[in-house]
Amino acid sequence: QVQLVESGGGLVQAGGSLGLSCAASGTIFQNAVMGWYRQAPGKERELVSSITRGGTTNYADSVKGPFTISRDNAKNTVSLQMNILRPEDTAVDYCYARVNLPFDEPREMWGQGTQVTVSA
Repeated sequence: QVQLVESGGGLVQAGGSLGLSCAASGTIFQNAVMGWYRQAPGKERELVSSITRGGTTNYADSVKGPFTISRDNAKNTVSLQMNILRPEDTAVDYCYARVNLPFDEPREMWGQGTQVTVSA
C-alpha cells in the first residue's frame, strides 16, 4: 500500500517555479502533521517545511520566502509551492506525515519521493 503519493516533480531552470502535491488517506491526514523533506545529492535528508492541521507552518531557513506550504483538510492533500528555485534545491522531495492516532504511539510515514532538478 502506498499511503502518501507525491506528484509535481520535474526539471526547471534556475529562478523558475514548481509545485508539489501529496495525497494521503483520510485516516492519516486527519491525524497528522504533514510536511516535506528533501535529500540532495551527497547530503542528508532535511526538513523543508511542515504544517499542522490548524495551519501552523514551519520552514527551513534556506527556503523561507520563496517556498509556501499549504494543506486542504477537506481533500486530504498537502502542497509545496517552490518559487525562485536554485540549483541547490535539486533533490528528491518526500512527503511526510507524523501520525498521532488515539491510543497509539506517533508514527512517521513517507512518500516514495519525487525528483526536483534545477538547472543553472
